[in-house]
Amino acid sequence: MDQLQTIGAVSKTLGISSRMIRYYERAGLLASGRADDYAYRVYDESNLRRLRQIIILRKLRIPIKQIREIFDNENAAGVIDVFERNISDLDEEITALSTVRSILQKLAADLREQANVKLQLDMLGDSSVFGIVESISLPNNIIREDKIMDDLTKADQTISKLTDRNVRIVYLPPSPVAAYQWKGHEPEAHVGKVMDKFVRDNGLHKIKPDIRHYGFNSPDPDENGVHGYEMWVTIPSGFDVTPPLTKKHFTGGLYGAHMISMGAFEEWGWLFEWSSNSAKYEYRSDTSMGSDNMNGLMEEFLNYHTRVSNPASKITDADTQLDLLIPIKEKEDKLD
Repeated sequence: MDQLQTIGAVSKTLGISSRMIRYYERAGLLASGRADDYAYRVYDESNLRRLRQIIILRKLRIPIKQIREIFDNENAAGVIDVFERNISDLDEEITALSTVRSILQKLAADLREQANVKLQLDMLGDSSVFGIVESISLPNNIIREDKIMDDLTKADQTISKLTDRNVRIVYLPPSPVAAYQWKGHEPEAHVGKVMDKFVRDNGLHKIKPDIRHYGFNSPDPDENGVHGYEMWVTIPSGFDVTPPLTKKHFTGGLYGAHMISMGAFEEWGWLFEWSSNSAKYEYRSDTSMGSDNMNGLMEEFLNYHTRVSNPASKITDADTQLDLLIPIKEKEDKLD
């Protein structure tokens, strides 16, 4: 059986952002699975092979639409046609860039002759130069994809900033919790399966319809990238917890909350940046869970009740909502 990897592990292995991997999935170029019906994206060797193919084709400047065409085409002649179209586009681009190079060389030479003269760019308004430059045309797909990547970059710069206006400030009440921790390969999936079974076997989602589900690394990844994961579900006072789960007490407190779709864990960086720049709040390191257990940072599965109450539920990554939770405290007023 192929070893399954999370989106984070794949991102690190292949040197590609998890956001781009999800983009390829939305574009229909790549598929992911679930480990034991859990909500985390996982990838087997066939997925990794396909992703390597995508990366190679993108480095060869094959557009997304044409990569889809290649993957859907079982006929070698069809794939050859795609490659030949791109060769033709590259020939046009090379010709255009050669013209650009010649013009720049000519302009640079003219400017050298005026080295001791106040710089003037009137020559750029010369009708003959304008006519030559206007005739230069790069292939449409190159221009279009450059614009798309520029738009994505600008969008990234915009959306990757969190402010006091778009981070929710929540108070999580103290509560007894049932806890389970495990370290090994894909600990989130393993722990999730055990926790779901415990909740369903005990009808906990019916006894406590306001059940809350938290999780965090425990311990954080070691030098080999192996980590553990611990999950909690809130339980009524006096509720019996049987092995392998244990009963603990969550102290609660004030948290900054930022909602993500499953897998977008790079947004932890956004939340940390917010806590560093917030005018009202600051990070409150909580070592009560141990310094190797994310120092109080947690993830809350927001629509957990919906999934656990229906074993046949087909909640996808797009449906799964998590709150990233960072412990905070109000900043104290400092006197000058």
